[in-house]
Amino acid sequence: METLSTKGSISIKNKYSNELLPIVLVIADYIAIWLAEYTSYGLRDFLVPETHFHLSWLSIHVIVPVVYILFLQLHHLYTRRMQFWQVISGLFKSVFYAVALLIFFIYIAQTAASTSRLFVALLWLTSFFFLIAERYLVKHILGHFKLLQLPVLIMGAGKTAAIVLDYFKHDTGVSYDFIGYLEDYTPEAKVAAMMPHLGRFEDAEDVIRQTGVQHVMVIAPGLSSDAVQDIVYRVQPLVKKVAFMPDMGSLPLATLDTESLIDGHIVSFSFRNNLALWYNRAVKRVFDVICTSLGIVCLSPFFLAIAIWIYKDSPGPIIFKHRRVGRNGKEFNCYKFRSMCVDADIKLKELLARDLQARKEWETEFKLKNDPRITKSGAFLRKTSLDELPQVFNVLKGEMSLVGPRPIIQAEVPKYGPYIKDFYMVRPGITGMWQTSGRSDTTYEERVQMDTWYVRNWNVWFDIVLIWRTIAVVLKHKGAY
Repeated sequence: METLSTKGSISIKNKYSNELLPIVLVIADYIAIWLAEYTSYGLRDFLVPETHFHLSWLSIHVIVPVVYILFLQLHHLYTRRMQFWQVISGLFKSVFYAVALLIFFIYIAQTAASTSRLFVALLWLTSFFFLIAERYLVKHILGHFKLLQLPVLIMGAGKTAAIVLDYFKHDTGVSYDFIGYLEDYTPEAKVAAMMPHLGRFEDAEDVIRQTGVQHVMVIAPGLSSDAVQDIVYRVQPLVKKVAFMPDMGSLPLATLDTESLIDGHIVSFSFRNNLALWYNRAVKRVFDVICTSLGIVCLSPFFLAIAIWIYKDSPGPIIFKHRRVGRNGKEFNCYKFRSMCVDADIKLKELLARDLQARKEWETEFKLKNDPRITKSGAFLRKTSLDELPQVFNVLKGEMSLVGPRPIIQAEVPKYGPYIKDFYMVRPGITGMWQTSGRSDTTYEERVQMDTWYVRNWNVWFDIVLIWRTIAVVLKHKGAY
């Protein structure tokens, strides 16, 4: 096994990642909190110049940062590798509790009269955004240079492993260094390209001893329960953590609770439907209205510029209204900037009548990759997804959401089969999982699965992260036409 050990050795840059990464993050968080304090202090004085209040050196450099770091630690943001949406969620909760405790201290110390409430509110906002930006930047830099990544041994190299590893590769939060994989059968090409093959499942103990890896991830959903039990009992005494990924289909795992029964030999799984709770639906709606209102104010100059361009390029209506299926199956007019010629319906019928290949593509995808009806301005708007900007008014009217399933037409309903019930549960979104996963490059079946997964696993933090990812995808012009 000497060859395997050499191929799968742990880089010196990652050997002590568990010990060094928390130190790096504490220092970076301290700087972010310190910058948030001074930014809030400066903004407060700028907004209310006629008054002044003083913050002690001890408060700025010790008390406030220590309170923040305490709650960051309580939410495992130094000791646990998380997906970035989970990091954002943990940061939000930590900031909320930290500010609440600081307010409590202010009243206990009887300094409320001399403390600016505006400063406290600004600190809440700036510290949250500074911490997100700092965490993203630090993890991005460390990932670029492959520093302080967590060494992980992979067991299994099939299709599921390829999907999971590709996801981890692009997620800023997890920071894994995959040292190699074990597989008894032919591996997926994507997995084989990522890391070296270190042997078969039976070689796990030897590989662990020779490489010193302390984290093992089993991604082989086809294994029998006896095989899983054998792996866990063989590997667990040698490492700090064994993670196993079973095949649980499209169950809503983001809302999964587990409970051990009968002395731990049986596990009970329970699932929550977050969207069945009225206050979660209210939170989603309030989030939509606030963000959309701010967006309309900020983007109004772009609306005007695009409207003028469309009219000059192809005289006719600026806004195109298209009937789409919404919540509970109710149809509504979905707004878009017009990207096609005014006689688009006639041209489509003529094209489908004479072009069998185009007709087949339309019947399968309900769109054409090389659509002759699209205007010059429309081609740009579609490529950049700017044609969908008017849908913010659908959001204000309560017909759509910022994030949700892709809005569909009535003819697409049969393609959803039994999953249409999931679609009817929520408002369709301007953006969603399909837009951040290749958009038009994904198959129709994959889009349906994405819509279903989103509905069953909804979380407000998913919405925030999907909006963030949508911006990145649009800037790259990935998969749009």
